Amino acid sequence: MSSPVPQLAWFLARRSGRRGLHSQLLAAGAAAVGSLILLVLTAAYFGSGARAQDTAWRTPAPDRHGTAVQTLGTTYLGDRPVTVVSLAQLPGRHTTPAPPGLTGFPEPGQVYVSPALADLLDKTPANQLADRFPKVSSYGTIGDAGLAAPEELVAVIGRDASDPAVSTAAEPLGLFGQFGGQTARAVVSGFDGTEVSVFTSADKAVVSIGVAIVAVPVIVLAAAAGRLGAARREQRLAALRLAGATPRQILAMTGLESAVVGAAGALAGALAYCLLLPALAEIPFGIGTWYTGRLWVGLPWLLAVVAFVAGLIAVSAMTTLRQVAVSPLGVAQQANPSRTRLVRLVLFAAVLVYIYVTASSGGTSARQQLAMLLMFYGAFWLLGPWVVDRLGRITARFARRPATLLAARRLTDDPRGSWRTVSGLVLAGFVAGFFTVGNVSIDDYRFPGQVAVPTTSAAKARTATAEARTLLHAAGVKATVTTSDGDDGILFGTPGVIAHVSGSAPQVDTAVTALSGLVPGKLPYTQAYATAENDAFTGRLGELGTAALAVSFLVATASAGLTAAANVLDRRRVYALLRLAGTPLKLLDRARFRETVLPLVVLAGGTTAAGIYAAFQVNKLFDSTISASGAMTLAVCVTVGALAMFAAIGASRPLLRAVTEDAAQTAD
Repeated sequence: MSSPVPQLAWFLARRSGRRGLHSQLLAAGAAAVGSLILLVLTAAYFGSGARAQDTAWRTPAPDRHGTAVQTLGTTYLGDRPVTVVSLAQLPGRHTTPAPPGLTGFPEPGQVYVSPALADLLDKTPANQLADRFPKVSSYGTIGDAGLAAPEELVAVIGRDASDPAVSTAAEPLGLFGQFGGQTARAVVSGFDGTEVSVFTSADKAVVSIGVAIVAVPVIVLAAAAGRLGAARREQRLAALRLAGATPRQILAMTGLESAVVGAAGALAGALAYCLLLPALAEIPFGIGTWYTGRLWVGLPWLLAVVAFVAGLIAVSAMTTLRQVAVSPLGVAQQANPSRTRLVRLVLFAAVLVYIYVTASSGGTSARQQLAMLLMFYGAFWLLGPWVVDRLGRITARFARRPATLLAARRLTDDPRGSWRTVSGLVLAGFVAGFFTVGNVSIDDYRFPGQVAVPTTSAAKARTATAEARTLLHAAGVKATVTTSDGDDGILFGTPGVIAHVSGSAPQVDTAVTALSGLVPGKLPYTQAYATAENDAFTGRLGELGTAALAVSFLVATASAGLTAAANVLDRRRVYALLRLAGTPLKLLDRARFRETVLPLVVLAGGTTAAGIYAAFQVNKLFDSTISASGAMTLAVCVTVGALAMFAAIGASRPLLRAVTEDAAQTAD
């Protein structure tokens, strides 16, 4: 005999009326938003790793039986890195396969450039850029397979095996060359290296932090969607339970209905993700925008996210029915107000102590830090309803106005529901506090206007110094040229020549170009080279902070508006009774806002302060101070976020008016 659950669930869904349809549409909308954002986060995570791997071929992988010599060098135009790969086929060896993005192994004298570099070569004076490369009648083009982003500046130069540019050992340039991965030389047999570029190496790790930060509010939003219409659903299923339905049957009906609604919304979000892929690819991160294919997660992951969102909504909906299964009569009479226990505070304190002890011990891995961040979010989610409950009781004791008393009563009657309204912005407050006032940077290595050329010995440095003066004079660059044994300036332990250029950035670029052939196999470099690894990491963190703030506040606003609308639908009987008793609509609306403002001020203020404290601790590690501009940004973020939340809650005012228009019929 087939189960009656699907037919009964379908019948009840169709007979749920206009109010039930509103709840279903809101739930589907929340599922669509959650699915879309989770797919974007998944795409960014996998895409950042994939495009980092697209740069690995440029770092030579040594092979003693190799067939070609490959060198990696990095030069800069302003603060934009230009990756230079030189290749030379060794005589008498097998033909080396073509590098990614090229149709064949480059012949001596051939120069291939990325489209972005070709555009710069066309627009920039030759003495600032083009003269750094061999003169050719026309440049070849590096295809997408050899690039990580459309904006990348990459050049591949074919050379003869006897050319000093490849035959001279390209030793790492000082401290930063050794650890920055911008210079290398090896005999290779192909281009299957595993060491990714310094300009993409931190991308995946940073994105994973962003995923952890943003995914929590998104999951909260999806879980809130499962609770839409919870009060109405409880009343309806309590009647079925009293009529003889088993707990398993009412759980199955709820899960089935919620899963179908969630799946429909999640599929809509997945469709939106597919349609928005070209637009998402235009969002810059790190080295530039994206190739669209790198942001496609694949059908298995797309279906997995849809199933996850639908399952989350179904589970969230079923968890609201515990009281229906245990005491259906109490639900029907609305005689079981929610209560929270002190154990929530104890567990929160225990988690904070663990995080503090673990972080203070030092040496935590990136995975441990990510786990601690998730633990902090989970602990705060556990504590939130308890704080709301106590806040409602304290407010009720000292309330002097009817709106405040009504708000306090709602906080104590349903602390979990009130917490869900503000939880998004509360968790976003930590993100805002951490990323706005944080100031992670290394200020000890600043060498403005310096252009350095390393040499193999101090004697060669003295000879190169005289030649450098001649080259700079011929190029029209005013500079003071000195010989360094590596103990001062930008060379960091390597003997060489340092030119202190007077003038603007174009003068520095001209100096770099003029000195490019000074020492074969040694490209001149500037401060941008010395700080590349640090700048790449801090730059990604800054971009992550901006993106995480924007998405977190958007999700928080959507979650607040969604939950506010759901609360109006769930409490329509209470609101109708209050209207019948003569309560003005403005008073009810004012109570709704105070019900939001009270926990928001206390809890969002707490998480924002926690974020500021965490940023302060990180700043201490880097011996930096709180960012003054970041403090102003924080104030703006909190203000705009609060106003957006109030606007989202205010958007449900027409719904409040609608459910109380005919109070005599509604409050049956």
